[in-house]
Formats: sequence, structure tokens, C-alpha cells
Amino acid sequence: MTSRPLLLVGAGGLAREVLAAVAAVNTATPTWDVLGLLDDNPARHGDLVDGVPVLGPSDAVADHPDAQVVLCVASTRNQAGRRQVAARLGLPAERYATVVHPLASVAPGVEIGAGSVLLAFVAVTAPQVIGSHVVVMPHVTITHDDSVADHVTFAARVALAGGVTVGEAAYLGSGALVREGLSIGAGALVGMGAVVLTDVPPFEVWAGTPARRLRGLSQPSDLTRMST
Repeated sequence: MTSRPLLLVGAGGLAREVLAAVAAVNTATPTWDVLGLLDDNPARHGDLVDGVPVLGPSDAVADHPDAQVVLCVASTRNQAGRRQVAARLGLPAERYATVVHPLASVAPGVEIGAGSVLLAFVAVTAPQVIGSHVVVMPHVTITHDDSVADHVTFAARVALAGGVTVGEAAYLGSGALVREGLSIGAGALVGMGAVVLTDVPPFEVWAGTPARRLRGLSQPSDLTRMST
């Protein structure tokens, strides 16, 4: 198999984790030829991240039309960061790579959207659809009949019981647990270690055991203007 060229957008911690996952994929089956990272911070240009160069700003994807792309942007300060970068770049879905670590356990029949990343020891236990540009950190469990929209971020050790719906650009913090049949609204932020026993409305911050509302967040029109 000929390795395909790959660019990562973002040069932070998530990019390092995706680089490690790509290396693991390549060890099992040579798949990707990582050309470099792209970052909109000019101070990073020319840096090396785990031996991979930062080539320039994100718009430089246009200089590599044959390369596939992964958006390595994730922050609790802006849950919609990947959505915003994707909208600005305007690339078709086929330009985005999907990276699944070989130590992830993904049931036959699971559909994973373009640009999504599943890291080591993720478990998706039954056929379902996971959206585009979803980031799933290690030891996350996604069980039967869940629904995960685009641009969702799962930090490490999140567990969804069956029939949970997670809305677009929601962010679930490390160790959060969600009871069966609930919904996490679009743009919501669930805190670390939260035990979610009731629906979380869109654009709210919930935390605690059991999880309770802490505050509201910006509405979608405001989120699209936030910086990445």
C-alpha cells in the first residue's frame, strides 16, 4: 500500500496525540506520510513537534491539494473550534482523514465521520454513527444506540450508557458518566468527573455528582465568532 500524505492543523497537545496514533497505525500497516503541522500562530512556524515540522498557517492546506487533513483543535474555552476551522478552510469531506488507533475497539458496522480521531483503548460497542471531526480520547466507552453529532470532544474515560444523544460541538470532560437515554445539548460543556442523571440543555455548563447547571454559554451565533 502507498502511504497517503497527511497534514495536521494545530500544533498543540492534541496534534502530538494524533501523531502518536498515526505512528501506531503506520506500525501496523503503512498508511500515512505526515508532511507536517499547520498552525495560525506565526511564532510556531519552523518549530518541530515530535520531529514533525510546523510548515505554516492553516490556509497552507491549499499548497498541498493531494494531502488529507486532520483538525487537531480542542479546547474547553471554545468547544466549536474545529467547526470554525472546518468552515473557514471549506474543504470537501473527502479531504479529511479519519484516524483510528489500532488499539481502539470498534464494533463492526460502526460508521465514523470524516476527520474524526479515536485514540487508544476507545470502545465503541455496537453499530452506530459517530459524526465528523469528533475527537475521542483514550478509554472512552460509547455503547449501544448512542448518537454522536459532528465536532464533539470526549476527554479521557468518558462513558456513555445506551441511547445517549450528544449534540454538535459538545465537550465532555475527563471521567464524565452519562446515564442511559439522556441528551447532551449542542455546545454544552460537561465537567470532569460529572455524573449526568438528567438531560443537559444546549450551551450550558454542568458539573458535579450528580451534575447540575453552573452557568450558560454563548449562543451559536456568538460561538461562530469566537477565535480558535
